[in-house]
Amino acid sequence: MNPRLLFVLRRLGLTIPVLFVMSVVIFLIIRLVPGDPVRTMLGFRATPQSIAQVRAQLHLDDPLWMQYRDWVAGVLHGDFGQDFVSKAPLSELLAQRIPVTLEITLLSMLLAVAVGVPLGVRAAVGGRWARRLTEGFVVFGISVPDFWLGIMLVLLCAGTMMWLPPSGYVPFLEDPGGNLTYMILPVLTLAVAEAAYIIRTTRGAMLGVIGRPFIVYLRAKGTKERSIVYRHALRNAATPIATVIGIQFGVLLGGAIVVETLFALPGVGRLIVTAINQRNYPVVQAGLLVVATLFILVSLITDLVVGFIDPQVSDRGKS
Repeated sequence: MNPRLLFVLRRLGLTIPVLFVMSVVIFLIIRLVPGDPVRTMLGFRATPQSIAQVRAQLHLDDPLWMQYRDWVAGVLHGDFGQDFVSKAPLSELLAQRIPVTLEITLLSMLLAVAVGVPLGVRAAVGGRWARRLTEGFVVFGISVPDFWLGIMLVLLCAGTMMWLPPSGYVPFLEDPGGNLTYMILPVLTLAVAEAAYIIRTTRGAMLGVIGRPFIVYLRAKGTKERSIVYRHALRNAATPIATVIGIQFGVLLGGAIVVETLFALPGVGRLIVTAINQRNYPVVQAGLLVVATLFILVSLITDLVVGFIDPQVSDRGKS
């Protein structure tokens, strides 16, 4: 069998048990928390009658394995349950929220890659000032928390300069210009840290390639330096860069929770935070499942991309 096809099949095969374990962990999270989740959700409204009614609605009186079986069966058919507060189907709520989270995540990663890869290359092959500036940016991006940077951007760009709106959201199909205007500050907040990680990784990967014999040979042949750097060196350094991009893309999905709450974006992250405050555990469970599934799928895609970029990865997978 083709090594790359075998590599893809193995990665797909490993994803299935990971998804299963992840679903079990998420299912048990709230059920293993001390206390009665129904009593917590109802709060001062908790009476023996209301507790019994809610437990029956949520099937909490059934054995755990039956609850898990029914929940997974519903999820596989697109039924994530019902919002305890609004009584709306969770599949509809998630369908409205997922595009917002994916949009902010994709835009942030595109900006981080567009900034991080060129600056990382320049840090590796440029002069002293290029290295110092990029190192300063990396230290700033990695050390500054997202929530603090977001607050500072709101104070500067929305409060002082009044260039951009501080919060809000408009669907892209409804108003593309307004959508991008609302997205600028959240995207900048998330992209700074990701660009810093990409710069650091790109610089290290390029330094590991620049000193190899084939680069010396290309320079001896008289190949243009730009071609050597971007066509040959960067291509050979692509594997660690693609890996860190995939990892940080998954990290962005988690970071979007804070940013969505800060900028009032109606994404999955904000839905989870609101549900936690309301003790609305069916929503928390469904939201965590979606975010974790997206993270696993991004990791799978990253493995496949790295396997196609570097044939040695596929060969190791065969062995």
